[in-house]
Amino acid sequence: MTSPAALPTIVPGRTALLAMDLQGGILPLVPDPDALVDRVKAAIADVRAAGGTIGYVRVAFTEDDWAAVPETNKSFSPLAAAKLNHHEDPATQVDERIAPEDGDIVVRKVRIGAASTTDLYEQLRERGIDTLVLSGISTSGVVLSTLTDAADRDFRVVVLSDGVADHDQEVHRVLLEKVFPMRAYVIDTATLRELLGSA
Repeated sequence: MTSPAALPTIVPGRTALLAMDLQGGILPLVPDPDALVDRVKAAIADVRAAGGTIGYVRVAFTEDDWAAVPETNKSFSPLAAAKLNHHEDPATQVDERIAPEDGDIVVRKVRIGAASTTDLYEQLRERGIDTLVLSGISTSGVVLSTLTDAADRDFRVVVLSDGVADHDQEVHRVLLEKVFPMRAYVIDTATLRELLGSA
């Protein structure tokens, strides 16, 4: 966790919370998914109340998307071959407990990171966003990939330690404690609420 003295100033109007891959087919892959959704739901409410932006990222494929995955892609070629995660499948929809509202950003991706196959950054820049608060599944997948890419693009990045999860608890721990702090601020949802309240 980032020490209190090192915490950034959060300007709500320039901040977006990203809820990533929190969808029916992925939530069961991590421990205690209901508690995770409850914590993310509370963080979403806090960011909304402060005047921030909420963005949703989901992974889902059309027939054309499956056809475009080359066999060289170790992660996605088996998925495409099995025709999994069709974009109309209920399992690829954002969990209804944190469903998007009018004015939110919603993107559909076909790779691990939130932005490499979407217009997410363009939508964020149009809104003047310079700070991203990351939540979602998995810590070693979309969170790691998006954190690295967003940091390279000069966003201030915050990771919610209790708003991300992974099926591998040791990998989750190492990322939160050793890797992420080099590129991002790592805080919990209670600290985010405090930062938003002091803005």
